[in-house]
Amino acid sequence: MFKLALKMTARDWRAGQLRFLLIALTVAVAALSATGFFIDRLRSGLDRDAHQLLGADVVASADLPVRAEWRAEALQRGLTVTDTISFPSMAQAGEGEDSSSVLAALKAVGPGYPLRGKVKTTTDAAQAEQSIGTPAADVPAPGTVWVEPGLLGSLKTQVGQRIQLGDKQFTITRLIAAEPDRGANFLAFAPRVMFALQDLEATNLIQPGSRVNYRMLVGAPSSLKNGAQAAKAYEEWLKTDIKNNNTKGVRVESLDGRPEMQTTLERADRFLSLVGLLSAMLAAVAVAMAARRFMQRHLDACAMLRCLGLTQNQVTSMYLIEFLLVGLLGSAMGVAVGFGGHYVLLEVLGALVSSELPAPTIYPALQGLAIGILLLAAFALPPILQLRKVPHNRVIRREQDAPQVGALATYGFGMGGFTALLLWQAGDPMMALYTALGFFGAFALFGLVGWLGLKSLRSLRGAIDHQSWRFAITSLQRRPGATIVQIVSLALGMMALLVLTVVRGDLMTAWRNATPADAPNRFIINIQPEQRAELAQRLQAAGVNYAPQYPMIRGRLIQVNGKPVTAETYTEDRARGLADREFNLSTMAQMQAENKIVDGKWFEDQPGAAEVSVEQGIAKTLRWKLGDKLRFDIAGTSVDVTITSIRKLDWGSMRVNFFAIINPAAMTEISQSWITAFHLPQGQGAVINGLTRDFPNLTIVDVGGILRQVQAVLDQVITAVEFLFVFTLASGVLVLYAALMGSQDERTREAGLLRALGATRKQLSQAQLIEFTLVGALSGVLAASGAAAMGWALATYQFKFAWSFSPMVWLVGLVAGALCAIAGGWLGLRNVLRQPPLQTLREA
Repeated sequence: MFKLALKMTARDWRAGQLRFLLIALTVAVAALSATGFFIDRLRSGLDRDAHQLLGADVVASADLPVRAEWRAEALQRGLTVTDTISFPSMAQAGEGEDSSSVLAALKAVGPGYPLRGKVKTTTDAAQAEQSIGTPAADVPAPGTVWVEPGLLGSLKTQVGQRIQLGDKQFTITRLIAAEPDRGANFLAFAPRVMFALQDLEATNLIQPGSRVNYRMLVGAPSSLKNGAQAAKAYEEWLKTDIKNNNTKGVRVESLDGRPEMQTTLERADRFLSLVGLLSAMLAAVAVAMAARRFMQRHLDACAMLRCLGLTQNQVTSMYLIEFLLVGLLGSAMGVAVGFGGHYVLLEVLGALVSSELPAPTIYPALQGLAIGILLLAAFALPPILQLRKVPHNRVIRREQDAPQVGALATYGFGMGGFTALLLWQAGDPMMALYTALGFFGAFALFGLVGWLGLKSLRSLRGAIDHQSWRFAITSLQRRPGATIVQIVSLALGMMALLVLTVVRGDLMTAWRNATPADAPNRFIINIQPEQRAELAQRLQAAGVNYAPQYPMIRGRLIQVNGKPVTAETYTEDRARGLADREFNLSTMAQMQAENKIVDGKWFEDQPGAAEVSVEQGIAKTLRWKLGDKLRFDIAGTSVDVTITSIRKLDWGSMRVNFFAIINPAAMTEISQSWITAFHLPQGQGAVINGLTRDFPNLTIVDVGGILRQVQAVLDQVITAVEFLFVFTLASGVLVLYAALMGSQDERTREAGLLRALGATRKQLSQAQLIEFTLVGALSGVLAASGAAAMGWALATYQFKFAWSFSPMVWLVGLVAGALCAIAGGWLGLRNVLRQPPLQTLREA
């Protein structure tokens, strides 16, 4: 039977009946395999570099200096300890008018840093950009710094020259090519400056209210027996001590990996897999249509084989083997294409990966093979079971029974298998459910609109007095089901790309238009009370007319209504994160103009009263209400306040906003630093350099520069997603092609009959062109409408700014849809008009 199946496979391949099925399967597997290989390499790199990503075996990360007893306990257990202190500050180079400054991510490192992995350094900027360097034997020497290459261009300096950090000057001696525990946060967008911990005090950069991250690194030396167990035991002790003492603002990281990186990787895996799954869903439709056409063209051959003595089981086995061979070949080809495609993802997103990734494992390849076989079983098995039921007498009576119950049950089995695939890729039942509902809901909605559009074409049949036009409209009306499938599939693929291209540009334009022209583009924090007056004078002299200064006080929530805030107080991740971090509090007698009271009233600031006004969003997240009693720990001082108002903030104004504002009478004994935000006119950059030179403790944030870097990262991610959506569009074209191929025999007979009745080949060719143009145009308009609706929904409900519909998205959708449909139609029906009418009528 296997030998016969091989012969049948070779025969069907020569006849061209398996090639399309192979292509559709290849596209489906390739879309998912490209993501699989990419994520697999990222995960393998994360597992390999678990030690290096921490720089130690155990790390305690805190907002305040870590407790001395934690260090003593680690040393008593024979473990090695070192420290790092990280914070943003200004770095300056040059003298006088030629000076320049930039916000940098400063990091003071103790002896022995890092305890795991190595900092790679070099003196060649090009090598540093490519993460090529030699492992450093020690930390920077006193009076020297190592910097990332991006700092050189910003400060117009080079290795061997000096930069100013606070009150101290340093010499740049090396460039950082790779830093094991760099992490990903706000400071990742600022260039790193690394120096010895013993030089930190001389800079005078850390002032009250400074945002500083203290990290205690703990590692087991190689000489320590059972070092891994000792590190693990210390980690458990540290977590227990933190819980028992309800210590706030401390996070313990261990060899299990950086939790935020694991979470980000899992989200990227799910998102990219679901993008690939959209392609696989459409390709599965093409597989089903191709398999159905295969079944229809083998009904006579199968009846003949039954007459020659083959049993139902033998027929089934023969076609199962044939499809299994096709499935294995198509899956293998898809895995190969996906393997090549993952290099495109690496090229696009490679700049976001700081280290060289290991080779991929065999798992994504096996996963791709399994996906291919599963898709084939889900969507090609039912037609095979119908071939099993072909009666002998079909040889003389060309009729086919309706699908049997077993075949219909197999379709259910196939959908169940595809649901399992969806769960596998999504990793979350609810996400899988929403994805399935969204896909089928969009398919149904697009199908309804496509059906209405098809109905409306009927009234236009006589609108144009041209024979080819009438032929085209009649052809579309004759096969409404196949036409709607073509329209919907092509529209889904195009809509995904339009959202990421044209609509994305419209969203960015709408966001820029929603941002006021005088919106602040600079923030200054860590302003000391004695610096306020001179700072205001300098900004006013530079043409800054509005730069209000507000007190900024760091405080941590420790009680709500008399109950201590612990790790178990909140269950949602966002609520836990807000409750565990330090708040930026403020105090003022008059409410900011951009704020609006939505509940309660602004405090009257009476002596002895302790009131707080909280932001609407955080009140909802942390379940606060009017009258609740809050206790904040501010630099060791407990401050009890009562919520008397809830405010709505205008975050889009880009001005200074605070989650919580306490009345001034309650904050008279609390030390404060100040913050301001303002719009710096173009050409006034020298004033920033002067402020950095004269007030080295200030941290000046260039909002525009950070947004440009964020946009650059987003552009890389969007480019990668666009690449995956190319598979989606290809799947849509395949569905169009499959639908046309399914009607090829019928179209050939129609063309032969029409030509016998006097229609010319030119007329029929024009009719096909009109038909494909109408299908593509309708798909393009549908895709553009869906993309524009998504853009409106994002702008209105997610980003909260005005949205204007651009006609460009419909123009692009219309033209692109028509071109794709014409291309797919030409591929599917290019041979229909080549066959002589007499031959067509004889075969009919």
